[in-house]
This record gives sequence, structure tokens and C-alpha cells, in this order.
Amino acid sequence: MCGRFSLTASPQQLKDHFDLVDLDGFPERYNIAPTQPILIIASGEGQGPGSNVANRRALLVRWGFTPGWVKDPRDFPLLINARCESAIEKASFKAAMRHRRVLVPASGFYEWRPSDRQPYWISPQAGGIVAFAGVMETWSSADGSELDTGAILTVKANATLRAIHERMPVVIAPGDYERWLDCKTQEPRDVIDLMKPAPDDDFTAVPVSELVNAVQNVGPQLQQPIELKPPPPPPPPAQMSLF
Repeated sequence: MCGRFSLTASPQQLKDHFDLVDLDGFPERYNIAPTQPILIIASGEGQGPGSNVANRRALLVRWGFTPGWVKDPRDFPLLINARCESAIEKASFKAAMRHRRVLVPASGFYEWRPSDRQPYWISPQAGGIVAFAGVMETWSSADGSELDTGAILTVKANATLRAIHERMPVVIAPGDYERWLDCKTQEPRDVIDLMKPAPDDDFTAVPVSELVNAVQNVGPQLQQPIELKPPPPPPPPAQMSLF
């Protein structure tokens, strides 16, 4: 799964990378957590074959997907991730996969090794920006207020990350941005091939301190590698007494 990530690229870097017309100031964020606002990239009204990709829009949504048919979000689980293997058919995500696929910009993400809860900072080998596959939905309350929400798609982890966690975010390559965002001509079955683990050499993982566990910790020190302590030696075998 993906439960925390980071986005430290500048607004200009994001505009250039995603061919955005405009983007308001967006601060560096080192510890993005569920329920917080996240930046997503969505297609514009004219997106489709032959269209100008510069109509892509940058929006802020709550990280925690709420389907439109939910009556009260307080009675519905927080969906921060969607398993790509089932998202096309699952009731919660089916409509969004067909009509509202988005990209979630990131500089990397954090994952915790289940055996000892050791956190790792996982980032692209080449640095820069990566785009996670995502879906969004606008939930409307009975009083007419609206809330834009989103989730990140996950897939089985590649060989590099499998020892840390069994799943990882789906990463969309820049050359596939237009296909993923084009919900007018590209149905979910047409983009299944994009929902796959990233190549084994695309990411590097380093152990980091437990500072990342607390959402109030937000500085660059969260991504500083630490040296793991070696496991304690096994106890000596018990000696048998001759008496």
C-alpha cells in the first residue's frame, strides 16, 4: 500500500513536467498523510487524441476516496488506496476508473517493513518527479456542499521493494500520461497494461528514522538515511550438566 508520500518539487517544475497552464504556489511537503489535501493532475475538457496536453488541470483533493453514492462519509471506511487488480469492477471505484482517472505527483513514498515496522524512504533512482496512478470523486452532501476526494492505485511490488512490502503505487510513465488521463476514448480495459509494477531499477529504498511515523514531523530530516542496528546475536546453547 502507500500510506505516506512526499512532494518537494517546485510549482515551476510541476508545470513543466505535466504541461500545466498554471499552478498556484505549492509548498514542499515531506510527510503527506491520509485525509490531508494532495495535488492531483486531471485532464481538461478538451483532452483526447490530438488535443493540447496543456489543458491539464492541477487540483487539490482530500486523500481519502469517498464514492458519490455514500450518504455519510463518517460511516464509510477511509479509502486511501485502490488495488488495481479489482478497481475496475469494485463498486467503490468503478465509476471513477471509467470517468475520473488522475495522476498524483510525488517525489517518493514511505513504506514500513511489516516484520519490525522499520520505515523506508523510497524514491526514483534518477530523482525528480514521479506520477502515481489515481482516481478522484466529488462527494456531495445533502446540503449541497461538495468535497473532492482521491485515492492512489497500488500493484504488487517489484523485486527491489518486495522485501519491504508486498505492494507499491502504480507508477505511470511520462509517455503514458495522456493515455491514462484520457477517459473519453480510453476505457479502463484499454489502460490495464499501464497498471503494473515499476521496473526493478527505477526506485531505491533507504531506511529512515521513526520521525516519519508522526504526521507533525514534516522536515527534510525525514528522508535522511540511518544505519540499521544489526540484530542481536542468538543466545548461547544451554550446557548440559554431568551431575
